[in-house]
Amino acid sequence: MLWTTEKDQLGRDTMLALYQRGLMKTWYRDRREGWELVSGRWSPFYLQLRPLCSFPDLLKSVGYALSRVVANEVPDATRLVGIAMAGIPIALATSFASGLTCTYTRKLEGVRSVEDLRRVLEGYGEHRMLEGEVGPGDRLVFVDDLVTGLDSKLIAIEQVRAQLAWDGVTGCATEDVLVLVDREQGAQTRAAELGVKLHSLIPFRSQALEWLRDSLAPVEYDVISDYLSDPDAFQDAADRQRIIALAPS
Repeated sequence: MLWTTEKDQLGRDTMLALYQRGLMKTWYRDRREGWELVSGRWSPFYLQLRPLCSFPDLLKSVGYALSRVVANEVPDATRLVGIAMAGIPIALATSFASGLTCTYTRKLEGVRSVEDLRRVLEGYGEHRMLEGEVGPGDRLVFVDDLVTGLDSKLIAIEQVRAQLAWDGVTGCATEDVLVLVDREQGAQTRAAELGVKLHSLIPFRSQALEWLRDSLAPVEYDVISDYLSDPDAFQDAADRQRIIALAPS
């Protein structure tokens, strides 16, 4: 089977399973008032992938699907790096499926940008920022649940590079990032500009919604599709109330 065909099927099956298990939530089915995102913007749907650990069969299938992405798109990868915290169980599942060694980053409180990280590094103590062994010449693949703007991935890459420098480990490739879901909100373009190779199983805006069409109510599909095309049109309070009123009471 061609990799493009296999990847499409793995992505489709995984997206349907995420929706069926409630890891993709919609205002229509799960929460009439919708969600206010970290950015302060309102959304009629929400991807919450952290509870994957509560569904071991689904986590296992996610690990297998991502192991196939690694095998086909980063065939010379030698180690996985789970990005704290949501990426750690996903990286472990991918490690079990692929046989690749798994490491993970330590969560650094208050670090929200690469600039924050650099300030923290100036006074960082004895705690390691990367748990697990990495050797000279390793090619690392950073693993996380989803990507929106890429910032947390860039922080993880810089964090690991700093630890490798402190350990005197040289020659490691640290440019590959693998996520389960790419929300397709600019991360791929930014990654290309910065020399980061971004891999994903599920391109949400361009493919996932179409995969879900038969599982969604027609109005549910239409609203989310319109939102993905123009989120700004959904930020007015009056328009938002009109959308909320479409959900079953």
